[in-house]
Amino acid sequence: MDVVEFRVRVEMLGVGNVNTVTPYVNGTSLIELARRVELGQATEQSEPDLAGAYAGLAIGVTQLVDWKPWYLNDQPQSWFGDGDSCLLGCTCGETGCWPLTAKVAVSHDRVTWSGFRTGHRAWDLRMLGPFTFHRDQYKAALTASW
Repeated sequence: MDVVEFRVRVEMLGVGNVNTVTPYVNGTSLIELARRVELGQATEQSEPDLAGAYAGLAIGVTQLVDWKPWYLNDQPQSWFGDGDSCLLGCTCGETGCWPLTAKVAVSHDRVTWSGFRTGHRAWDLRMLGPFTFHRDQYKAALTASW
């Protein structure tokens, strides 16, 4: 099983300083994991800087929104509108500008992220995940980050 952590921090995004939440899988930022998978394809398109060009999801400037349901597939932020969940957003501060999405499946004992996609490139992200977490560990990680 994989292990997840959610880190809340202030990031300087295109709209200024914003509180964000970034998932870490097995100790590595989801941003970095995505960058590793996307780099070859982005380089082939002469745009290597686009690989991993994500930020944590914006959760507020002064007052934080309750973002936990987004990661439990309960009221997820969606880009494709087909059951996807935005796990990362754009460095500009607008999630929908450059999202990283996945299918989030929640069962009685597991949470799985699979089917990763980015909103504006037809990159093959099959090497990113799937990630499966014990539901208890996942929920504890959500609670610990708040």
